[in-house]
Amino acid sequence: QVQLVESGGGLVQPGGSLRLSCATSRSIFRIADMAWHRQAPGNQRELVARITTGDSTNYVDSVKGRFTISRDNAKNTVYLQMNSLKPEDTAVYYCNAASTLFALDYWGRGTQVTVSS
Repeated sequence: QVQLVESGGGLVQPGGSLRLSCATSRSIFRIADMAWHRQAPGNQRELVARITTGDSTNYVDSVKGRFTISRDNAKNTVYLQMNSLKPEDTAVYYCNAASTLFALDYWGRGTQVTVSS
C-alpha cells in the first residue's frame, strides 16, 4: 500500500513560517509529480504547488513569492516552505503523488495549518 507521510503542520501567527514535508517510497517518488493541495472549511480543494520529476514548478497565484516547493530525491521527500503566512492560508494541506503516464494518483491524510494570532 502506497503511503504518503506528511508532517510539519501546526499553529503559527500571521507573518510566520512553516515547512511541510511529505515522504513516500522511492519507487513512487522517482516517477511521480509531487504536489500540495489544500482545503479550507466550506471550500473546494485547490492545488497550491506542484513540482514535476524534472523539477518544473507551478503555484497558485495567491502563494507566489511566499511558498516554495522542492523535492529531495535522496530522501524521497517533497517540501513546502511557507513564508509570510496569512490567515487565509489556514487549511488542511494534502500531499499528492501523481503520474498520468503510469496512472498514479495517491494522497496523504493531510496536515492542519492554522494561521492565527
